[in-house]
Amino acid sequence: MIVTTTPNIEGRRVIEYKGIVFGEVISGVNFIKDFAAGLSNIFGGRSGSYEGELIEAREAALKEMEKRAVTLGANAIIGVDIDYEVLGQAGNMLMVTASGTAVITE
Repeated sequence: MIVTTTPNIEGRRVIEYKGIVFGEVISGVNFIKDFAAGLSNIFGGRSGSYEGELIEAREAALKEMEKRAVTLGANAIIGVDIDYEVLGQAGNMLMVTASGTAVITE
């Protein structure tokens, strides 16, 4: 499956639009990751624990979106957008949403 942020795929023609598809993931960030990220804030540098969580959530959202496109019979998703939100009273939940248009190309 081709997944792209562009509105079309070079060398391919969209022959049918199947609809908008989404992939959503809500992931909790635990105390250990918060503590490690806090140390990064104090001493500088990147927070590997948060980066890893973000990468996993993004990949899972994209996979979920692709799965939903397959159920519609699509072979590509165009116009993909990925959004990130922080949820929860303590801001300890991460929501990643991927959306795009499922299409059939030739």
